[in-house]
Amino acid sequence: MLADFAPEDARGRVFGFHRAMDHAGAVTGPLLATAFLYFSPGNYRTLFFLTIIPGIIVIFVILRVPERGQTGVRPGSDGGQTGVRPGSDRGQTPGLWNLGRRFYLAMTVILLFSLGNASDAFLLLRISDLGVTAVWIPLLWSALHVIKVGSSLVGGALSDRFGRRGLIALGWLWYALVYAGFGYFDSPATVIAIFLSYGLYFGLTEGNEKAWVADMAPAHARGTAFGIYNAALGVGTLAASLIFGAIWTRVSPHAAFLTGAGLAMVASALLFTAPWSRDTSRPRGSPETDARVSGQ
Repeated sequence: MLADFAPEDARGRVFGFHRAMDHAGAVTGPLLATAFLYFSPGNYRTLFFLTIIPGIIVIFVILRVPERGQTGVRPGSDGGQTGVRPGSDRGQTPGLWNLGRRFYLAMTVILLFSLGNASDAFLLLRISDLGVTAVWIPLLWSALHVIKVGSSLVGGALSDRFGRRGLIALGWLWYALVYAGFGYFDSPATVIAIFLSYGLYFGLTEGNEKAWVADMAPAHARGTAFGIYNAALGVGTLAASLIFGAIWTRVSPHAAFLTGAGLAMVASALLFTAPWSRDTSRPRGSPETDARVSGQ
């Protein structure tokens, strides 16, 4: 839906704002719950019941969001083009294999990175093992999401101007540095600082990866494209957590974090060196992309 509604030259900002709002909710919700329990200690049943309220509000809000057909743009079309049926974009038919070589190359690299992107629970476990008491863990988690909010807004806007692929690669390099720091340092203060800086990685990658998928996929196949993208993330993250846990248990936490850092560095290098036949990192329709394509 976001890809359909967003202008091509503003997809980074749209997806960045989406991620920022998600992270803002992750900060606001726990703070409201903490305030409720402060004034009503132990009243967990009422607290969980109250979470129904925002869920109901969201349902009514989303029912008011118009379908693309109601705004004059037919589903499966781009930029307000009419008369284009889903699955008939430039004579193509929807299908798993009609997304192009560049798309599957990008998904392969993203899957490789995901194999080193284990659950963030391991970061919290590492902080806890270094002696940070349990009472500080939720506060650190909330602080991380505050940083995610700001970095997502900035990262999305930067990708619209400078391109997606370079920022994603930079984000993966930052991820590698964060994981290497978790594997190398044992000082609680240092590790906490590194943990908070981890929020910059999300701003450079989360929304930009989604905007990149929208850029590469034809309108009639965006649902398929995002399905494949999320499948790659899910499979990779599941495998990463299993591998990470095994290395943590059988070798050491240091080795587990350094393994994740190594995979992130390899994936970042591939983003720069893979044989991209055309730069798919900029939104289609942007002046930079149009000039490059017309010159080929």
